[in-house]
Amino acid sequence: MFEKYTTKENFPNFLTVIRIIMIPIFLLILSVSDSLWAHVIAGIIFAVASFTDYLDGYLARKWGVVTNFGKFADPLADKMLVMSAFIMLVELGFVPGWVASLIICRELAVTGLRLLLVEQGGEVLAAAMPGKIKTFTQMFAIIFLLFHWSLLGQIFLYVALFFTLYSGYDYFKGASFLFKDTFK
Repeated sequence: MFEKYTTKENFPNFLTVIRIIMIPIFLLILSVSDSLWAHVIAGIIFAVASFTDYLDGYLARKWGVVTNFGKFADPLADKMLVMSAFIMLVELGFVPGWVASLIICRELAVTGLRLLLVEQGGEVLAAAMPGKIKTFTQMFAIIFLLFHWSLLGQIFLYVALFFTLYSGYDYFKGASFLFKDTFK
């Protein structure tokens, strides 16, 4: 049944689809129980989903099987996973709403900027080191907070917030040519 999806050519996309499927499971677990065990299970699911984010991109590049579906679905799955987690962490009282709002707004703004770059025929800017640090710290903040490792989670959360905002600024600075005629 899964043979056609698990071929070398399709396996990275299969991992992306699995990550998308994990999102409602993650949300359901956090919605049905407010127990430590539900949080830990949700944290494990989030960690596995986050690992698939790394793995699908690594394998697609290594095997030379980058597809249009992957270019579209991989970043979408990442944003859906992280945004869902931050919204749930606000609901659980683990993350201030203003922090989650800034992180989500940056993610939406950069996604919009990427679409604009593609529309203008430009090349999408590759993620620089601040963006990679942003992703790493966001994911670990979420995992640590769900595991109730509050101090470590809060440290990673505010480091993630800094790198989220800085990498967003860096991304817009790199694409500032798109807006040169905006405020004449």
